[in-house]
Amino acid sequence: MDTADQTSVDAAVARVLEQHGRIDVLVVTAAPAANTLDPERRSDPDQVAAAVDGKALGFLRVANAVLPAQRQAGFGRVVVVSGQNAYLSGNITTSLRNAATNVIAKNLADETAGTGVTVNVVNPGTVRDEPSAEVRPGAGGESSPQQIADLVAFLSSPLSVVSGESISIAHRVLGSVTV
Repeated sequence: MDTADQTSVDAAVARVLEQHGRIDVLVVTAAPAANTLDPERRSDPDQVAAAVDGKALGFLRVANAVLPAQRQAGFGRVVVVSGQNAYLSGNITTSLRNAATNVIAKNLADETAGTGVTVNVVNPGTVRDEPSAEVRPGAGGESSPQQIADLVAFLSSPLSVVSGESISIAHRVLGSVTV
């Protein structure tokens, strides 16, 4: 599916629903990696718009296609992987695409409150196969793919009733307060 194309998203979701009758869990990780974005264009409106579309709006398109079936079923889990760049300044492109993803998820969680559907965000810091225990001031902690997967698995399970949260995996940015 092409998350930039609503027709593609709708067709893919319809196909899954036709073949399986339901979508219990949606995990969205699709987005260009932060290191693929041009740091020299960190405040370029065209790059910012493309990055927000590629991550935040792509997530919104897919979630909007899945949520009606989850609401109707009275159960569903939506988890999006965003990133701790949402809490950092210095690069408008990476900050805004992650912050927008977090805001969209919170709004969707509020819209689905009380329906049996939860929507949450996992915000990793730097992802490493073997994360360091050290956390530098002004930076988030490191996390492994397995640690991220474990959190996503919990949030996707019927055991979790957490909704509307942006959860940092590893230490959230050292030395900053976010309200």
